[in-house]
Amino acid sequence: MALSEKLLGRDEHVIRHMHEHIKALFWNTCGLVLILIALVLALVFLPDSLRPWGTWACIVFALVAAFIVWFLPWLRWITSTYTITNRRIITRSGIFSKTGHDIPLSRISDVAYEHDLIDRIVGAGTLILETSAAQPLILHDVPRVEDVHVELTELLFSADTDEMDA
Repeated sequence: MALSEKLLGRDEHVIRHMHEHIKALFWNTCGLVLILIALVLALVFLPDSLRPWGTWACIVFALVAAFIVWFLPWLRWITSTYTITNRRIITRSGIFSKTGHDIPLSRISDVAYEHDLIDRIVGAGTLILETSAAQPLILHDVPRVEDVHVELTELLFSADTDEMDA
């Protein structure tokens, strides 16, 4: 879900709106597959003496496990966003209670990225934004992190040249 226009300032526009890379859900998806395999095996090898309530117990157990292992992480993933505007970087996360962090581009002193072998294969990485604050803002699993890095660097340089021209 995109950032609401009412949250943007006058003359502010969204440059990039994104979620973490889908690879963040890889292990959860593996867990869901294992739950489904276990359910099928349980239903196939369930003794006749435990039917029909045993069948329902297996299904309910699998549904609860799938909810915890896959659906809740997916819900967290879908409700967590990174947004870059021409003025700031906005992070939002949370299912029921939202938390957010806004950093004006003028406060960013350094933009760096990291990606390991898996990140390079899937095209993701970690973006590290240094500010005057003690702790940098670290955005994990940013899709196309190199492109985002270039965009942010261009925004920062254009802001610097705009300030020098004024």
